[in-house]
Amino acid sequence: MSASPKSAARAVSRATRPQRRPRLNPMMACDTAFRVIARRCLEDLTENHAATCQGDPTALHQMRLALTALRTAISFFSPMLVDPRHVVVKRELKWLNTHLGAVRDLDVAIERLNDQKTAIASDALLSILETEARDSHRRLARTLLSARYRRLVEGTTGWAENGAWSMAKAKQAAQQRASPISAYGARKLARWLRKLLKKSRKLADMGIEKRHRLRLMNKKLCYSIEFLEDLFPDKNSEQRVTLKYLRKAHKSLGQLNDDARGQSLATALGVRTPSQFLRPKRQQRLLRTAVAAYRKLATLKPRFT
Repeated sequence: MSASPKSAARAVSRATRPQRRPRLNPMMACDTAFRVIARRCLEDLTENHAATCQGDPTALHQMRLALTALRTAISFFSPMLVDPRHVVVKRELKWLNTHLGAVRDLDVAIERLNDQKTAIASDALLSILETEARDSHRRLARTLLSARYRRLVEGTTGWAENGAWSMAKAKQAAQQRASPISAYGARKLARWLRKLLKKSRKLADMGIEKRHRLRLMNKKLCYSIEFLEDLFPDKNSEQRVTLKYLRKAHKSLGQLNDDARGQSLATALGVRTPSQFLRPKRQQRLLRTAVAAYRKLATLKPRFT
């Protein structure tokens, strides 16, 4: 007898759930820190697996956040993670992100229309989006119960814990793994922040695609600082103030991206209506908020030590 979708989802969760969440400390080696962070992400991913298979939009959102965090961790520690499996892991995580993201975009568009429901045209679009979302959640459940998904979780877990990267004998690789997370993290965060602030200077004149790429850079930096929050215990530290401004910019850029995606979905589904998402006054307000956040962040000049 084959297992039910619910029992299969629970089996995946039990098989991959770690038992505890150790904290980072400043002198922890980078390879250990990566494993700690990867375990957290994989735990969050699998804990929301069953509910996502049952069509829960909140669980889907949490699953997507966990996946994004894991992909960011791999990017953050990429210099020491290069091995024959590295490309395969990244490709499979991207595959999963594509499936989760497509359904999440529909859920977000529906939430937005429910919040603003002021035009008759919204009713027609909302009905179409809800039908598409139900079908998409069912397709996603099949994906998450597939052999490919199980291999992804098992393979990524094994790679993060004991991949070839962790045993590379080259001197530089060994030094990278042994480097204290506080020193490596400080350098990496400072470099990513400089790059983000440089790009953000042209935010007011960016088109949708460039603004989307800036948002992704912002998101990666947010997640990376959050990974290392154990190293910044002071609630009023420069790092936490930096995170506050990054989150403020991220929220505005995220809403702008959601609006653009919602309008694209409406067009793709053949709904001919006045713009339900891309409203000029809202766009201008969100853009001003993000620009102001980056300006404040630029004057802060935080250190990550």
